Amino acid sequence: MPSRKRPDLGSFIRQQREIAQQSIRDLAKRAGVSNPYLSQIERGLRKPSADILQQIARALEISAETLYERAGMLDPKESQGNAVIDAIATDQRLNDDQKQAMLAIYRSFVAGDTSTP
Repeated sequence: MPSRKRPDLGSFIRQQREIAQQSIRDLAKRAGVSNPYLSQIERGLRKPSADILQQIARALEISAETLYERAGMLDPKESQGNAVIDAIATDQRLNDDQKQAMLAIYRSFVAGDTSTP
């Protein structure tokens, strides 16, 4: 199912960009990514890292959790974990691979928690 998530994410980013009345060039510049890379994300050809999603969310002035959910990195029911997700995504000491690993570990721990309603 990951291939299904990518178009949904890209379409959502494009929609949010259009709502914000930003060109792809403007959003790419504000997010600190190249125009071609952002275009590939919008078309579902690339799967961005948590860090890139954080940058795009900041540039669109929307919550990073929204993009994480669209990318399949965060279960919508995990809203209480947003602070953890944000902390991992914004920690400059971690590289993209480390962030992805930490997110995976966090999700596995949360998935195994039966005490959460």
